[in-house]
Amino acid sequence: MYDLVIIGSGVTGYGAAMYAARLDLSIAVIGDVDGGTITLTDDVANYPGYLQLTGKELSEKIKEHALDYPVFIESGTVTDIFRCKENCFYVVTENKSFLTKSIIIATGMKERELEVPGHDELKNRGVSYCALCDAPLYKDKIVAVIGGSDSAAKEALLLAKYCPKVYIIYRREKIRPEPINAARIEREPKIEIISKTNVTEILGTNKVTGVKLDRPYNGSDVLGLDGVFVAIGGIPYSGLAKKLGVEVNEKGEIKIDRSSRTNVDGVFAAGDVVDSEFKQAITGVAEGVHAAYQAYKYVNENEFIFTYQQE
Repeated sequence: MYDLVIIGSGVTGYGAAMYAARLDLSIAVIGDVDGGTITLTDDVANYPGYLQLTGKELSEKIKEHALDYPVFIESGTVTDIFRCKENCFYVVTENKSFLTKSIIIATGMKERELEVPGHDELKNRGVSYCALCDAPLYKDKIVAVIGGSDSAAKEALLLAKYCPKVYIIYRREKIRPEPINAARIEREPKIEIISKTNVTEILGTNKVTGVKLDRPYNGSDVLGLDGVFVAIGGIPYSGLAKKLGVEVNEKGEIKIDRSSRTNVDGVFAAGDVVDSEFKQAITGVAEGVHAAYQAYKYVNENEFIFTYQQE
């Protein structure tokens, strides 16, 4: 029986693992995407202690720190989770079952897909969700980023290194990146913002040739493009939490208090899957540390009985 199973192998999960191991808990980390979605980020310049590094480098450093302690790592997908008759939990993957006294859910979120005609047919044929992965494929081509967040701004800035023209198409009046990235956007002549506009269709047969807009831009509701990069937020992976009776909000985000506790005893949550307004690597790791400490308290304040009976 483990003291703690952490579901999620991103920076939040490994940050929690490092801290829980320092508290001398026996720990297993289970995840199917090692390093998490931050590994798709080209430029991280807002994590204390590092002036600039890639998301992959940051995730590797936090994982390396966690593995300086006796932390067991299982690569795989959690397929089931349930509470035993007493106050312990089973976490089930494709190949193994883990019995644990407590759980931290750090499963993150997946990209929200653009639900317009042409998307499904042209996904991976000009429709992408990762500039770091695909930007070199669009060298000397015209592309657009759909979205107005800081993530969208970073996508556009990376694409501008390869493309002569990058549009940002956003449904509201102003994009909302961090000030430093907003300033970079303003200084980049290759980037042009089309505001108060929605994409209603992605055009093309075997590859993207453009998008249709819900209002004319430069006299036309069709914008010719070679690629479309979607950055419109995410959907939290909270299904496992719901199986345990954990409360979520209207967005599907797990509700936590300021100490990363959920409404279910022994279940904690942190990172992009929770209802925190500000989602960054640094806030996710901090929430993971809170969760680790609360798991430590929970494990030491309760008695646990080994059982195979499901509640």
